Amino acid sequence: MTLSKSAEALFKPFEGGRLKLENRIVMAPMTRGFSPAGVPGPDVAGYYRRRAENGVGLIITEGTVINHPAAAADHGVPHFYGEEALQGWARVVREVHEAGGKIAPQIWHTGTAREREKFPESNADPIGPSGLSLTGEPVSEPLKVEEIHGLVQAYAQAAADAKRIGFDAVEIHGAHGYLIDQFFWDVTNKRTDEYGGDLVGRTRFAVEVIEAVRAAVGPDFPIIFRFSQWKPVDYSVKLAANPEELERFLTPLSEAGVDIFHASSRRFWEPEFEGSDLNVAGWTQKLTGKPAITVGSVGLDSDFTSLFEEGKGGRAAGIDNLIERLERKEFDLVAVGRALLSDPAWAAKIRDDRTEDLQPFTREALATLS
Repeated sequence: MTLSKSAEALFKPFEGGRLKLENRIVMAPMTRGFSPAGVPGPDVAGYYRRRAENGVGLIITEGTVINHPAAAADHGVPHFYGEEALQGWARVVREVHEAGGKIAPQIWHTGTAREREKFPESNADPIGPSGLSLTGEPVSEPLKVEEIHGLVQAYAQAAADAKRIGFDAVEIHGAHGYLIDQFFWDVTNKRTDEYGGDLVGRTRFAVEVIEAVRAAVGPDFPIIFRFSQWKPVDYSVKLAANPEELERFLTPLSEAGVDIFHASSRRFWEPEFEGSDLNVAGWTQKLTGKPAITVGSVGLDSDFTSLFEEGKGGRAAGIDNLIERLERKEFDLVAVGRALLSDPAWAAKIRDDRTEDLQPFTREALATLS
């Protein structure tokens, strides 16, 4: 098997943040909704196994919701609680490990993204730090402190279960306008108690979640934390307007116990701040000294929103710029989303220099998600 010289940086082993991987390719978490009643079946195990068989170093699962009645925003999203769902995930782990891969669940609460009308059978209201939607409109009462403490423990229990059933790491979803990110953002967090205030003050909920997860999994189990500057209602939003603010934001999270940061962006090649070519993952690694995962339209010729806003798919595109940045050690790992979703063999084809065989991402691919 010949390794393409241009791809060598992607296929170097990684060791850092208590995690050892055979290469630098990470499967990005992508919501699928293929788990009826929240239970992942054999098809889900097969879906992840195919990526592991084709050389993905680390799989991060689709978002899996923690044990809270309002955690999910859509039906078919997998649960990470309850014996039947956890048995389903144990099967996924076995299949991925048999194929030589490693895997981490992404644990998640959608916060005020939950819409009451989607769940007519449920009386669980959406929740958020101040009960505000991403546009700042009230949708529920602000969370009480005792409710916040219960949510922290729900994250910790999910992480403990992940370790118990054999996962190799856990990722906490703190991005994209969901519950943890709603605490970060001043539009959705108007609290004046210990969970609000300035940018650092608004990290307190996340810090408590990370600390509780660390206590639940012990000192050697890898914790990944995903965050984003952008929000679904405004892609130009920045929690931190400059590197100094980003450092103030990341430091409490890093000190709480994060091993690896997953810095979400829409396009990995875009600089995060003026005066530097570093993207948000590059800045994260530089400021924290922790390994960082970059993500954002890797291997495609358009960002992910084009599929929905303009009806476009994403054609396979070169990764020369990505490789150059990886060789410069701007970041440590590369998360691949749509390109891997539409083509389970993406990593193997890159490794073997078979780029002419790469499959484009289309609406049809989104419908099948095999």
